[in-house]
Formats: sequence, C-alpha cells, structure tokens
Amino acid sequence: MKILVPIKRVVDHNVKVRVKSDNTDVDLSNLKMSINPFCEIAVEEAVRLKEAGVATEVIAVSIGEKACQEQIRTALALGADRGIQIETDAKPQPLAIAKLLAKIVEEEQPQIVLLGKQTIDGDNNQTGQMLAALTNMPQGTFASKVSVDDDKVQVTREVDGGLVTVQLSLPAVITTDLRLNEPRYASLPNIMKAKRKPIVVKTPQELGVEVSGSLEVLKVESPATRSAGVMVESVDELIEKLRTQAKVI
Repeated sequence: MKILVPIKRVVDHNVKVRVKSDNTDVDLSNLKMSINPFCEIAVEEAVRLKEAGVATEVIAVSIGEKACQEQIRTALALGADRGIQIETDAKPQPLAIAKLLAKIVEEEQPQIVLLGKQTIDGDNNQTGQMLAALTNMPQGTFASKVSVDDDKVQVTREVDGGLVTVQLSLPAVITTDLRLNEPRYASLPNIMKAKRKPIVVKTPQELGVEVSGSLEVLKVESPATRSAGVMVESVDELIEKLRTQAKVI
C-alpha cells in the first residue's frame, strides 16, 4: 500500500506573526518555518501505518518555492520514504493545490491520500474535499482514528455532535484532526538518513495546471489589541459600571 502525504511550509506555530508595514502581507523575514501542524499529524499517521505493516511506502509532497524542500526533508526524517516537490513561487489557492495533487495521485496511484484538514495560515479547510471530488475518491474528514482492513478503511470523524465512524473503500482521501495522534520528534540518525532520500522536483507547467488564482489579498492587519480589564470591589459596583459605562444592561 502506498500513502501520499501532502505537506505545507508555514510559519512555526510558536512564532508571533508580524504584519508588513505596508499591510500587504505577513512579514516572513527571519521567521522559523515548519511543517503545518495538521500535516505533521498526517505524516505521523502514515508512518505508523507503515510501521504496523499496513503500508509499504510513504511519499511526502509539497507545493511551493525551493525552500519547502526543508519541510520535505523533515517529513523524510520522520519516516517518509521519498519526496516530491512541485516548485512554484506563486501562492496557489486550494483549488489549484487540489488540481496539482490530483495529477500526482494520477501518477503515483496511492491507496490513501492523508493530509491535514487545514493549514494554520490560510485556514481554508478545502483542499482535501476538493481533491476527493477531482479524483472521484471517497473522503473521511476530521479523522481522530484511522483503521485499515484489506481494501477498506474506517475513519472516526469528529463532528459537532460527537463522533461518527465511516467506512470507505480504497483508494480514499483522509484529512486529519488534532486528536488523531501525537507526532514524534525526528532523531539525529534519521535526520542524517533523510539527506540521502530522493526528492523529485516537478513544476505546475509539467503537470498542466494553472496556479494563478482569482482571489487578491487587499490588506493584511494585525488583530486589535484588547484593553486591560477593570477590577471592581463589589457586585453593586460591577452592575453600575455595566449600566453606566458599558451600557449593556
């Protein structure tokens, strides 16, 4: 069984994001970049399936500028077998990303495409669903548990009302939620081994996909800072301030 794991290069989730002075975009200069946390969970689950003898090969694929090879190498150090980079300086939107991944699916013929449910930068939660539609594959989204049995996979999904378990026929698309697993740390020997694992570089032009989007970012702003709270001595004082100052009662 072959598992394809799309990953994305994003600002590390521990880093405070800054906005450029002209409000055109996020300032990425000198910031630590890493694998999107949901994508990292997908890599971990794919590697666990391989370690359990369910999968035979894990392929990490990333779309972006040359620097995203750093995140592919990280995925290889975590246990992926080989990498694919679709190199572009553009910032593809979810539909273009799904179309590019659909071309890779067509070439690689994986039994499972395992990807994060969303990225922490765009936060769109669209690519997995679009990919399933383009490839005509069943989908299990927001997975908190994945169990493979022959040509079927059971996916326990987190929904508003609790948990729903669906059974999908392979090949299938699965998107990961936070509670699926706890990603491991890459060991030094595996980091060294990852340097020798192959990464194939492709371009959107080779795959016949147009990556220019129809959306334009007009302005990027930092969220408004919250004002400090006010301490009160009694309930009566609180009610008075809510009535006279906040005017909510």
